[in-house]
Amino acid sequence: MRTAPSRRAWRPLVAATAVSLLLAACATGGTDEPADDATSSAAASGAFPVTLTSAFGETTIESEPTAVATVNWGNHDVPIALGIVPVGFAKATYGDNDTDGVHPWTYEALEELGATGDALPELFDETDGIPFEAVNNTAPDVVLAAYSGLTEEDFTTLSQIAPTVSWPEFAWGTNWKDMALINGEAIGRKAEAQALVDDVLAQIDDALAERPDVEGKTVAYTWIDPADPSTIGVYTPLDARVQLLDDLGMTTAPSVVELAGDTEEFFVNLAAEQADTLADVDVLVTYGDDTTLATLQADPLLNKIPAVARGSVVVVPDGDPISSATSGPTVLSVPWALDAYLDLFQAAAAQVG
Repeated sequence: MRTAPSRRAWRPLVAATAVSLLLAACATGGTDEPADDATSSAAASGAFPVTLTSAFGETTIESEPTAVATVNWGNHDVPIALGIVPVGFAKATYGDNDTDGVHPWTYEALEELGATGDALPELFDETDGIPFEAVNNTAPDVVLAAYSGLTEEDFTTLSQIAPTVSWPEFAWGTNWKDMALINGEAIGRKAEAQALVDDVLAQIDDALAERPDVEGKTVAYTWIDPADPSTIGVYTPLDARVQLLDDLGMTTAPSVVELAGDTEEFFVNLAAEQADTLADVDVLVTYGDDTTLATLQADPLLNKIPAVARGSVVVVPDGDPISSATSGPTVLSVPWALDAYLDLFQAAAAQVG
């Protein structure tokens, strides 16, 4: 994968071809809650009905779901972190080194719940869009997609299968904290989801204390195609990976905020001839490999960015699990990647004068 704007997980999904499904009434699926979860289950029962508002309107969930399906990137990590095994979720196609369709942090959590091997949930292949028939076949009674790029057509079709929870304001713009709280509320576990978020934030505080150069740095998160460095792709403050940097004690550079303007997109382009626009960036983040920094520094236009010239560049290994863990962060992926990710920033930030 070498062209960020075409990446399925990072762009709003193209509306799927209209499908004709005989949508079965949602059967009551089995639950994979731990046996000692009775207290949480009782609390969840008292939380319903619940109505959530998304960009496409209101969704009412009448009773506690027992068969939870999720679509698009990372939403499954929320119920799993809360002890609920989904009946189905999106197959991982980026950053999945062992090609089993499940990211390592998700697999580890599923192992703890006894839901690997033959007990692994259905994996939805979303390469060509959401496979609505496959979702329907899992007989869910809720579909979670708080972090997603659902189109209105997608939302309408999924809502005929089961009550569907979509993104609240911007496609692919729901941060990991709100994803946890929205999806958690939909399954009657908002308080437990908040506790998970608080725990991860505490882990972040501890990790930052060990890396004093990171906090307060200005950043720009970019995509630069090494085969065509004439354009710098810049992720806007709406993007979840950029919002994660805020949680890690950094701030989006003012030049990036100005470049983004009032767009509702998570990605904008900057011509390499205007690279010096990013002069206020302390740390530049991009995807690549061990050759990336040298390539950027050898480019006469990109080397006009002070962060590039002095080596204050975080190169996130493209296609590695750490890239997927932090590109679409979740309540499970953030702690899994935290130390290794912050080590990259500490090394880059230490170069700032």
